[in-house]
Amino acid sequence: MAALQRLIASTLIVSCTLMSLPQQAQAAIVPTEALLASTAANTATDPAAARERVQSFLSREDVRATLVQQGVDADAAAGRVAAMSDAEVAQLAGRIDQAPAGGDILGLVFTVFIVLLVTDILGLTKVFPFTRSVR
Repeated sequence: MAALQRLIASTLIVSCTLMSLPQQAQAAIVPTEALLASTAANTATDPAAARERVQSFLSREDVRATLVQQGVDADAAAGRVAAMSDAEVAQLAGRIDQAPAGGDILGLVFTVFIVLLVTDILGLTKVFPFTRSVR
């Protein structure tokens, strides 16, 4: 048991020492045009496909209901998307692809549950009545 504790302690000492070493980073100013070009290239290479993706997103019933709830006419929003440039539509399509689809809240709730469960078992809190403290 002492050998295992010595191994774990040595590993932690080495890893903490290595984490405290200075890290090098390189930064440069990026022009806006280069950023927009790379964003447009990453999100959709075909402007028609990006436009179709945004239009299909706006045609979903839940999106239309949310737009109406916020006071936006869904047909007017679709018309504005049709008037956008290809780069703007590609950027919007990229935002739609990166938007969370509701899975993040479930992961957050699960993480909070696990943290509270562990703290209950360790005796630091008393949230759940079905746990027994190790203290």
